[in-house]
Amino acid sequence: MDFVSDALYNWRRFRALTIVDNFSRECLAIEADQGIRGEQVVAVLERLKHTRGLPEVIRVDNGSEFISKAMDRWAYGNGVKLGFSRPGKPVDNAFIESFNGSFRDECLKVNWFLSIEDAREKIENWRNDYNGFRPHSSLCDLTPDEFAEKSRRRVA
Repeated sequence: MDFVSDALYNWRRFRALTIVDNFSRECLAIEADQGIRGEQVVAVLERLKHTRGLPEVIRVDNGSEFISKAMDRWAYGNGVKLGFSRPGKPVDNAFIESFNGSFRDECLKVNWFLSIEDAREKIENWRNDYNGFRPHSSLCDLTPDEFAEKSRRRVA
């Protein structure tokens, strides 16, 4: 998980919480809002818990939302380890940093967001395209959705 910042057409800032599965490269969620606190991060994780299950570890940086009491309580209560990257070492969380670069270049820089609702809609459309229509060479030229489905079938 990580955050990306951008602005609406009127220069009002917003942040986007990005969550990527390092195995399948699927973008599980992008939550955009004017400000995102630890409680909102927990709400997104709770939603994902019911649709995707829980990971063993979530890699995060040392941002205030990730070191919050709400996050710590949620992780402990769900048996999820928070793997904190070393300060100033973005390579500790290379997958999300790479994803955020693509997200910024292909979505944030090419769209003009009129409102937070408009931003959410355009970001979700981009996320669906990223997961369902863009093959990744690291996934044997499958899309993240195809790779995840193939992996689930192998396990079942």
